[in-house]
Amino acid sequence: MDEEYDVIVLGTGLTECILSGIMSVNGKKVLHMDRNPYYGGESSSITPLEELYKRFQLLEGPPETMGRGRDWNVDLIPKFLMANGQLVKMLLYTEVTRYLDFKVVEGSFVYKGGKIYKVPSTETEALASNLMGMFEKRRFRKFLVFVANFDENDAKTFEGVDPQSTSMREVYRKFDLGQDVIDFTGHALALYRTDDYLDQPCLETINRIKLYSESLARYGKSPYLYPLYGLGELPQGFARLSAIYGGTYMLNKPVDDIIMENGKVVGVKSEGEVARCKQLICDPSYIPDRVRKAGQVIRIICILSHPIKNTNDANSCQIIIPQNQVNRKSDIYVCMISYAHNVAAQGKYIAIASTTVETAEPEKEVEPALELLEPIDQKFVAISDLYEPIDDGSESQVFCSCSYDATTHFETTCNDIKDIYKRMAGSAFDFENMKRKQNDVFGEADQ
Repeated sequence: MDEEYDVIVLGTGLTECILSGIMSVNGKKVLHMDRNPYYGGESSSITPLEELYKRFQLLEGPPETMGRGRDWNVDLIPKFLMANGQLVKMLLYTEVTRYLDFKVVEGSFVYKGGKIYKVPSTETEALASNLMGMFEKRRFRKFLVFVANFDENDAKTFEGVDPQSTSMREVYRKFDLGQDVIDFTGHALALYRTDDYLDQPCLETINRIKLYSESLARYGKSPYLYPLYGLGELPQGFARLSAIYGGTYMLNKPVDDIIMENGKVVGVKSEGEVARCKQLICDPSYIPDRVRKAGQVIRIICILSHPIKNTNDANSCQIIIPQNQVNRKSDIYVCMISYAHNVAAQGKYIAIASTTVETAEPEKEVEPALELLEPIDQKFVAISDLYEPIDDGSESQVFCSCSYDATTHFETTCNDIKDIYKRMAGSAFDFENMKRKQNDVFGEADQ
């Protein structure tokens, strides 16, 4: 371990593992350590089921009706992948897809007036949906066509909208869309967590809706994918990638000290030895004095013996409860997966409700979601602090990731990864460049 590395990474959460993989592919010498004996840090999958009960101090353990403990892989932080999103691109470009199998999530639903409805995302679905009246459907269809044809480099597609200055609120007004439609467009298609986006330039929102539609177009049922055996497979895939390129991994390795000289990181001390480095990547738990608390997330893991009502018996789905529908500032999310993804015993379903905490009684805040899941066999309640780094790392060369937020997809995590990469490398993350490096190692030219 007494060696010099370009980059040392502490923690094997998804953000850290992806960055470690990218740095290794870019020819950096990487040492990756984790104080835990397992991969994934905050974002790990827990198996067997007995381990989950222990983790939440439920000492009686699971009843026999839960089936075999080792049939379970329960994600502590549930998220889906957008089929055309940034994480899937990272997986494809780095060829981590070799190690993983994905299934399409069967449906995306939105909550309105106490009921759930399938999110209409194609013209045909929009016209058949019960979410809107007949005239509203026509206006919504016009809006979808406008978004699909919109090209920020071609002014002919703008229809009088300026992508840099027209706000999204004005675009909705232009198409005369009502509040319910605005709710599900902003929260279930563009996947915003609050309504702050309404007064910002519309380009970002239009691109988000395009991403949703393009992701949906790839597989048809929903725009989301989920890996068999749970999200714990993702960090391990990137860890393998890093190892192929000469990265060194050490689990179960305590971190005693991060060594600084003149305000700049020079190494990490563990069990009496020092590994030297030029740059350090870590999650907030390794540098508590360099992060600030930015809020809390509540996640309730629920084990069910039935699919969620009104979802056509889907064995996986996402439900978004827009904040307006339940008088909140931030949305409530439900992700449901099941035995079909090799994460639960036969006939069992795992639904996880999550939201950003706004009051002193977080459990009450997710009640609208829990009501949709009844009856619930067992609940596991986790309230986590959200941390963010207090500086950008340019002086110390210590680059810290942000905690995983309440959203049920990885787009915000990918933004954090690209942001850290840019601060470390001094240039934006370039997928194409990465692909070329890949070919050098495997000797595969583009056919």
